[in-house]
Amino acid sequence: MMTPKGNVLVIDDHTARATALAEKVRTAGYRAEVYSDVNAAYRFLAGNHELDVILCELDLRAVSWQEARRALRELDLQVPAIIFSDHADLDKMMTALRLGASDFFVRPIEDEDALFKSIERCVRQRQMRRELQESRQRLERTNTELRGTVKMLEQDQQAGRQVQLRMLPVSPMVLEPYVFSHTVIPSLYLSGDFTDYFTVGDHHVAFFMADVSGHGSSSAFTTVLLKNLFARKRSDFLHRDDNTLMSPVAMLKRANEELLGLGIGKFATMVVGLLDTAENTLRYSVAGHLPQPVLMSAAGARYLRGEGSAVGIMEDVAYEEHLIDLPKQFMLALFSDGILEILPPKNLIEKEKYFLKVFEESAESPEDIATRLGLDRVETAPDDIAALFISKRS
Repeated sequence: MMTPKGNVLVIDDHTARATALAEKVRTAGYRAEVYSDVNAAYRFLAGNHELDVILCELDLRAVSWQEARRALRELDLQVPAIIFSDHADLDKMMTALRLGASDFFVRPIEDEDALFKSIERCVRQRQMRRELQESRQRLERTNTELRGTVKMLEQDQQAGRQVQLRMLPVSPMVLEPYVFSHTVIPSLYLSGDFTDYFTVGDHHVAFFMADVSGHGSSSAFTTVLLKNLFARKRSDFLHRDDNTLMSPVAMLKRANEELLGLGIGKFATMVVGLLDTAENTLRYSVAGHLPQPVLMSAAGARYLRGEGSAVGIMEDVAYEEHLIDLPKQFMLALFSDGILEILPPKNLIEKEKYFLKVFEESAESPEDIATRLGLDRVETAPDDIAALFISKRS
């Protein structure tokens, strides 16, 4: 049995004429229903959404075409209609077309091909409208599902954010006369920038700043690995006579090995330091990190230089280890490179000059520096920003 080309409704209170038109439509391959009672036709329309075209008499005795069109609009079927009349009355034709009729034919219909082409065009229009409606509904369902998925992801990210915040050290940590403090501003919920500091033995404090490549979950998970590495090495120092933690170069090499072993294509720039509170000295190493640490004292502000590749890129890599005597009063500041994104100058050299100038002019406290750099006004950071401050007061 052939699939009908479409579904047609014939409305005409002249029963014989309606039946004859319906038979022609069926012969052309359409399924046709006939209604001579207009009210019954409305009830049929209200429960039938598969209808493709209506063939309707203009001069219905029981109802006007204007009333019929109003009723169709109330049903919101959007079914195209072809109008028939025994008279070629221009005003009636224009009225029918203006009220939404798709076509108009005067009896007797001399060109039946034109009629069937008009029916075919209406059926195609209806099918396209139906497909558009189905596509819209699918899109709405997809959007609803997507909103639900995004909501779940946001909840997961927020939960991860809370976990990451709990991983950060206490701020401030006061070890008179030294004070350690930090701030982390993620560009998303999770941050690929991380900092940590903790005491080692009686008179040492180990610290590091890491800026992991990329953003989001994978970068945040990498910071967990780095924190875990330093925690393990602290435990090894305290319980296994393992002095790896006392050497910033050795820690960078271990971090390099672990990131390469992770196999997820992540690398990180880092600064690792060891502060001796008894001798007031700093041992540090830099692994491709920008901006480099800034040391401020009564003598002014200067970068602590250091060379070395980021960890997690290649196996054979060398790092420099520096040992410096610290001033009696100082502030040491470490930032991730996200800070450079919010500085006014356009190029890197000018940004580094501006960055150092801020420290020279606003070195009273970490809060002063953060305010001058605009960290208190950052709502949406283009990149993760992390800052670590180590101060020694008189």
